[in-house]
Amino acid sequence: MQNLTVIENELVPVYKTSTGEKVVYGTELHTVLEVKSNYRDWIRNRLNDCEAIENEDYEAAKILAPSGQYRNEHIIKLDTAKEMAMLERNEKGKQVRRYFIAIEKKYKESGSDLSGLSTELRAVIVVDKRVTKIENRIDRLEYDIPLYGAEADELCNHVKRKGVEMLGGKESNAYKDTKIRAAVYTDIYNQIKREFGLYDDKGRFKSYKALKRRYIYEAHELVDCYELPTYLEEQVRECNAQMNMKVA
Repeated sequence: MQNLTVIENELVPVYKTSTGEKVVYGTELHTVLEVKSNYRDWIRNRLNDCEAIENEDYEAAKILAPSGQYRNEHIIKLDTAKEMAMLERNEKGKQVRRYFIAIEKKYKESGSDLSGLSTELRAVIVVDKRVTKIENRIDRLEYDIPLYGAEADELCNHVKRKGVEMLGGKESNAYKDTKIRAAVYTDIYNQIKREFGLYDDKGRFKSYKALKRRYIYEAHELVDCYELPTYLEEQVRECNAQMNMKVA
């Protein structure tokens, strides 16, 4: 295992490997994110969600704990850790992700001074920066394309869960009323489309799947914060009240 040096410790410890890679420990990320599920289930699910490749995005390793005992640990690259934080979709996840982005920005800026280096080394760094710029352009282009299939499915599932919540559960009268249920789901999707300008040339709504990848996190936040418009809220309440009257 490579030696790790702590470079930041404001929110969650971030380490630097001997090759300069910035990483975090899986258990420390799990603790800071205040995840309710146990670590083993969480790390397996999240690494699968992020499509992390063993020995590339993370590696299992034995570390010496403060207790003096060795324990198994996951060393996770910062890019993957950032995505894992985003997937929590809560305030803590957003806070940790912003923190990781600030660290990346800080170390990119601090590496911009080439004074004192040999001509040959400067040339290598300049070429590396050009390659990095090209890679960043490719990344930006990738985030300008519509959602991947898995991302669209996850957003769809999020809308379904929110709709069930707004309707009062799957056993409610409002949920069983196909007209009201369809109106709620349509309104959630239409809010996403309005918020992110998903219109065609004739001003008609496009599919939610046309959402650009760069907005996926904000779209999930919008669904989290969604509230029924007054007219739909009244329909749902009246429909569910009928059920309560029948039970009484």
